[in-house]
Amino acid sequence: MYRDYSPKGVQFFYLYKALAHPEHLGYVRPVTLGERLMHIKEAERTLGSGITWICDTMSNDLKHAIGNAPNSEYVLDPEGKIFVKRAWSDPEELRKDLERLVGPVEKPTSVADLDMKVADPPREAPVGIVPRPTVPGNMKALRLSPQLEKSRHPFYVKARVEASAEFVEGGRGMLYLGFHLDPLYGVHWNNLVAPLQFELFPPDGVIVSPSKASGPKVKAETDADPREFLLVADRGGSDEPMRLSVRYFACTDKACFPVTQEYLIHWDVDEDGGRPNRRPRSERGRPAEAGSPGSMVERMMSRDANGDGKLSRDELPTRVQRRFDRMDTNGDGFVDQAELKETAQRIRSQRRPE
Repeated sequence: MYRDYSPKGVQFFYLYKALAHPEHLGYVRPVTLGERLMHIKEAERTLGSGITWICDTMSNDLKHAIGNAPNSEYVLDPEGKIFVKRAWSDPEELRKDLERLVGPVEKPTSVADLDMKVADPPREAPVGIVPRPTVPGNMKALRLSPQLEKSRHPFYVKARVEASAEFVEGGRGMLYLGFHLDPLYGVHWNNLVAPLQFELFPPDGVIVSPSKASGPKVKAETDADPREFLLVADRGGSDEPMRLSVRYFACTDKACFPVTQEYLIHWDVDEDGGRPNRRPRSERGRPAEAGSPGSMVERMMSRDANGDGKLSRDELPTRVQRRFDRMDTNGDGFVDQAELKETAQRIRSQRRPE
C-alpha cells in the first residue's frame, strides 16, 4: 500500500504470492500464471473484497525481494519509498502507522463495517472418504517442473513431492508423493473408471520403491480426496532430475476423459513450497479451540518464513518478542514447535477458569 497525497488518501493492495499452506480449504498450488489469476478471482469471490490484487510472477520474484515472509505488510509512497515494513501483518499497528503518516479519521472503519460476505470454497464431491497416510512432520517440499508443453489439458490434478529430513541431508530416506485435485477446475474422482496411475523414471544411480503404483479402490462412486503414496528413495549422489508420469481420468458430472501428464522432480528443497494442512477438507477452516496449545502453535508456526521448522525473534509478533528468551528454553536463538507447545501449556495452566 502507499500514501497517495490525493483526496483518496491511501490505496490498499493485496499481493498474491506462493501459497503458504497448500491444501488449506482445498486449494492447491497453481502451475501457470493463468491459474494464479484464477486464484485471485476466487479470492475476490470468497472474500467479497474490492481491494485491488497484484499478482507475483511464477518464479516469485517479488516474494523473494521483500523477504519471503508469508504475511508481510508494507507502507510505501507513490515513488516506491518504504515508510513501514513488518514481517507479519498487524492491523492495530497499521492503523497507527496510517494515522501518523496520513492523519486520523473521524470514523475509523471496523471489520464489521466492511460487510464482507465470505463465500465457501468450491466442492464437487465428498471428502474424507479415502484414509490419508501418516506423514512425518519434518518433510520438505522438493522442486517440481510440470511439463506443460507435453500436455493438451490443464493440470486438473497437481502433484506434490516432499522429502524427509534424512533424504534432504543425506540422500536416503522417505518421499511423499501426492496428487491433489484442483477445485477451481470442477473435477472429481470417478471411482467407476480406472484409478490414477503413476510411474517414476529414476536416472542412473537413483533407486525409488515403489517406482509405479495405482490409486486405491474406493467403494464410493465419487470423492475429492488426494491420492497419496509413501516411497523409499536413495538418490545415490545424482543431480539429474527424475521424470514422473501420471495418468488419470478428469471427471465432471457430464463426462470423464483420460489425461496423461509429466513432471520433473528436482532434488533441491522448494523454498516456496509452503507447509500443507493435511486435515480432511471437511475439517479445514475449523480453528482449534481458542486458547488451546494447538491453536497457538499453529498460529505461530505459520510465521515460519523460510520453512526451517523454527522461529527467530524477528519472525514473532512484536508483543511476543519480549518473551523470546523465556520461550527459547535451549538457548539456541530459535523457538521450535516443542518450545512453543511448552510455552502455550504453561500460559494456559496459569489462567484462571472462567
